[in-house]
Amino acid sequence: MKKLQVGGVETPKLKSYIERIERLDEDKAGIASDISDVFAEAKSNGFDVKAMRSILKLRKMKSNERTEAEYMLELYKRALGMDSALDDDEADAA
Repeated sequence: MKKLQVGGVETPKLKSYIERIERLDEDKAGIASDISDVFAEAKSNGFDVKAMRSILKLRKMKSNERTEAEYMLELYKRALGMDSALDDDEADAA
């Protein structure tokens, strides 16, 4: 006869949760593989996968979050001298 509780833990319920999580992890691995396949297909058709990943990240954001992230990126680029518009302005001034 199996114990229904061990140390106050409901064994069947715990086992059920663990098995559900294991099945979902298997599904997640399959989906991750499918996503990798789509990226590989896009790459073979000439698309830039890094740019696509960036677009996907931006599309997950709300509009105001995206605007703030883009502003901060531009600010940091200017601070590090990486802004091409700033380079053009300096070249024109010289």
